[in-house]
Amino acid sequence: MPLFEYQVKDQEGRNLTGTQESSDPNALIATLREKGFVIIRITEVKKKPSLFSMSGSKLSGKRGKIKLDDLVVFARQMATMVEAGVPLVQALDILGEQSENLSLKKIVIDIHNSVESGKSLSEAMEKHKKVFSNFFVSMVHAGESSGRLDEILDRLATYIEKSSALQKKVRSALIYPAVVSTIAVLITMGMLTFVIPKFAGIFESLNAPLPLPTRLLIGLSTFLRQYLLVIIVVFAIGTVLFIQFINTKKGRLWFDSRKLTVLLFGPLLLKVAVSKFSRTLSTLIKSGVPILTSLDIVAKTAGNRLIELVVQDVRNSIKEGESISVPLGKKKVFPPMVIRMVSVGEETGELEKMLTKIADFYDTQVDASVDGLTSIIEPLIIALLAIVIGAIVIAMFLPILTLTSVIR
Repeated sequence: MPLFEYQVKDQEGRNLTGTQESSDPNALIATLREKGFVIIRITEVKKKPSLFSMSGSKLSGKRGKIKLDDLVVFARQMATMVEAGVPLVQALDILGEQSENLSLKKIVIDIHNSVESGKSLSEAMEKHKKVFSNFFVSMVHAGESSGRLDEILDRLATYIEKSSALQKKVRSALIYPAVVSTIAVLITMGMLTFVIPKFAGIFESLNAPLPLPTRLLIGLSTFLRQYLLVIIVVFAIGTVLFIQFINTKKGRLWFDSRKLTVLLFGPLLLKVAVSKFSRTLSTLIKSGVPILTSLDIVAKTAGNRLIELVVQDVRNSIKEGESISVPLGKKKVFPPMVIRMVSVGEETGELEKMLTKIADFYDTQVDASVDGLTSIIEPLIIALLAIVIGAIVIAMFLPILTLTSVIR
């Protein structure tokens, strides 16, 4: 069906532009006049076959997972075009053409087709829940309802940018010690499994009494060589059972609760959780999403079962007429400063501003904690590795020193 671009005046004299498919210009003119519009101009737009008429095999771009950075670009560019007055269908057309991620391109095509058929943008996005979360869809819906879609899309992009930056910082803080520790364990296992047995054979040929540290080390090496396969199987089974346990409701609650109390890393993870809670709730409230809906979304996107239960309790309490700060302080999960600031925000009617300040403060705290952890963990791991390797070397050279003293 041909696509026409039209320019009309409404009953208040305002100029309006848009696009619509119609069998012919006369049918479109009749439709627009029925709506009370005065026709100024109608021109046929030739559809470009480059994107939406192509089969999936002809789409060009890089396949791969849709990252948060891709969503930031999508939201920011959409906000810019909507603010500039570009019709939504055309904006989606442009975004689909220039998207380098093939997975995102296909989703934009589907959203474009849904919007073109009469659905709202939020309804079209709701079909792709793996990419657009409840938070994302609710924000877009709020933008559509309030007529401030460009402003809220821009706010959404800013939120995703800050959330992505926070995730990257935490990931870097956790990955580094994990990688170094894994390498240290592999080096130690390699020495115990392959190097120590060669020394043990030499010592046995000497028929000399061995010091206690050497006997213990050789015994450990012998045990590992004999039962290495059994240890690997037990470890694998234990890992699978643990994963199954934490996938249950009780297991997830236990695991998420313990994460917040782990030495060194617990305080960091709590700061991340507080920052995410504050920024998500602030962004939703500021965008006009109802408080109960906002808390429901915050609970589902918390990423921590304990925080989720606390937020659900807050939501239920608000239903009964209580404030946010009172039930938030009952579980003693959030720091007292957060409770006080939320209480002040409620009293002054500036809750979203106070939540934003809390999020900014804890983002700064996360930066400081990551830097501190990096500076502490690196020398700790190096020292631990030096102690282990040093102990192995000393245990291996003690018999040599003993034999040397006997010969002398």
